[in-house]
Amino acid sequence: MTERFIPRHGGYENLLSFQKARIVYDGTVWFCKHYLNKRDRTYDQMVQAARSGKQNILEGVRPRGLPKKRKSNLPT
Repeated sequence: MTERFIPRHGGYENLLSFQKARIVYDGTVWFCKHYLNKRDRTYDQMVQAARSGKQNILEGVRPRGLPKKRKSNLPT
């Protein structure tokens, strides 16, 4: 049996895109903590954008692991 590109039931942690998004997120948080004022809006925007990139991958993989009955209720 061949290995799938996106496993049926999660497994997003092993995806190269998710691993890279996590590195970008960690780097962004580090940069913001060291070079920006925490109360600055730029700080929040940068951290939120990096978090969104990581979260989008997670949410894109999640529906693949849902049972077929629930899958039919998802918007196409």
